[in-house]
Amino acid sequence: MAPWRVLLVHERYQQAGGEDGVFDAQVELLRRRGHDVELLEVDNDEIPASPSVPERLHLAIDTVWSRSGAQRVRAAIRSFRPDVLHAHNTFPLLSPAIHSAARAEGVATVQTLHNYRLICPSAILFRDGQPCHDCVGLPVALPGVIHACYRDSRAASATVAAMSAVHRARRTWTRDVDRFVVLAPFAKLWLARGGIPASRTTVRPNFVDRPIRPLDRGDAGDGFLFVGRLAEEKGIATLLEAWDRLPAEIRLTIAGSGPLESMVVAAASRHPGITYVGRLSAGAIDAELGRARALIVPSIWYEVCPLTVLEAYAAGRPVIASGHGGLADLVVDGVTGRHVPPGDPMALAAAVREAWADPDGMRALGSAAQAAYIAEYTPARGYTGLLEVYGQAVQRRRGAGAEA
Repeated sequence: MAPWRVLLVHERYQQAGGEDGVFDAQVELLRRRGHDVELLEVDNDEIPASPSVPERLHLAIDTVWSRSGAQRVRAAIRSFRPDVLHAHNTFPLLSPAIHSAARAEGVATVQTLHNYRLICPSAILFRDGQPCHDCVGLPVALPGVIHACYRDSRAASATVAAMSAVHRARRTWTRDVDRFVVLAPFAKLWLARGGIPASRTTVRPNFVDRPIRPLDRGDAGDGFLFVGRLAEEKGIATLLEAWDRLPAEIRLTIAGSGPLESMVVAAASRHPGITYVGRLSAGAIDAELGRARALIVPSIWYEVCPLTVLEAYAAGRPVIASGHGGLADLVVDGVTGRHVPPGDPMALAAAVREAWADPDGMRALGSAAQAAYIAEYTPARGYTGLLEVYGQAVQRRRGAGAEA
């Protein structure tokens, strides 16, 4: 069979993050494997920082149903003639209308869901410092509007809720999208409860292209590492409170940026065991992982498949993670890392003490983590998964076309 012709669609974030990196890695992977790939990209930097009232109205309409987004997709399909359209982020400028456009052109569509936006206005099932499921399964996400879950704005939250309600009502998810990709079994469960058809959903985690670090029997690392956005849902407060209970000899390096940066800077200034290094390049993160005993991921929201965990695995480092959400699927307690209750600084501090006192045990967990990377999270494994999904999507679209 000839290589697939793939139209990849993505809307870049104003603050670049994991989704943008996953998209770029997928483009490179498909092209390296000989596929014809066309890109349809927009950038959320196009959104005015202080939009006028007409601009806000236009953005709200586009979020629900972007006529220009649908037109761009139809034009790209007619020019490129892909076998499959694979969308990542379409919020807010392109909108899910692109799937209707692709169906009208007879092209199979795949949608990767990196978060919970289709069932939750905030996209992260998180409110008031804890996981929240209030909107899941509702025809309209009214609790999310009432609590202003998106950008602390009821108007903006109402727009996101309207997007989900309109596309649920017009059967975009059940009629127009041929295959969904989610990154963890936990995410599949909750998205299904919110109306995403489980029978058409494939669990396929992210992949990362990282060198497999040779493991030294005598190297267990000499500190701990956090890499990520410095935000409430990432468990930053829990992490810092845990280190307040630990001696200075147990070192923590924090890499990243975000709204709680000042909190991290203050903690680093008062605690001699904490070092804040800001945002790091991929190479610098690899170097930090090489020095760490374990990566710590204390998120209190339901993470899906964070790339930092896969990078730690490639480096042969175990992960101490909150034992819920996608992290509970990704980090196997006692095999590739340790679970701790989310939001519990005492439990996290105890887990760190145990890891510090047991270098041999952490080396064993790191070896298992690297084996997991080789088995599940390499580009080769990601490529195999993509081909399976594309084949399923094309088969369904051909069947739907024959029935029409």
